Amino acid sequence: MRTHKGSLNPLENTQVPVQVKLAAAWTSFMFLYIYVDYLHLYKPGVIDDILVGVVWKLDISQTFVTGALTSIAIPTLMILLSTTLPARANRATNLVVATLYIPYSMFNMVGGSWMYFYGLGVVLEVLLLAFILRSAWTWPRTTPPASRRDGSPGSPRRATAPEGARASL
Repeated sequence: MRTHKGSLNPLENTQVPVQVKLAAAWTSFMFLYIYVDYLHLYKPGVIDDILVGVVWKLDISQTFVTGALTSIAIPTLMILLSTTLPARANRATNLVVATLYIPYSMFNMVGGSWMYFYGLGVVLEVLLLAFILRSAWTWPRTTPPASRRDGSPGSPRRATAPEGARASL
């Protein structure tokens, strides 16, 4: 039998790209979003209302289901967009959509008689949206190489006019 006599190496802490963090956060948000809606079905009387064509005092109509699909399609697409958009567009899109979804998520608590259930769901959703906002806001930037004017390799060179040419204003 072989025994390990050395100390254990610490785990490597690799950097996760911002795009992956954002996609994971939107995925987590979607799980909460879907399960809060799903578990809402366990509330007494909800299924009876659905069977007569009513959800949250709104008639189930083409407009209602289109709005519901749109409200779930946006964060679903954010999972894909967070991994495929260029950095600048990605950052802006995440900032805008997460900002808009905070009040939208909080709306679910309005008039909810199950405040603990909806409250916990909304708090967790808003925490994930805050994480998305923070991750997008603090997106790492590339730093330009140090500008040196000594002419050494790798340093930017100033464009110079040919001898005898006048500088135009």
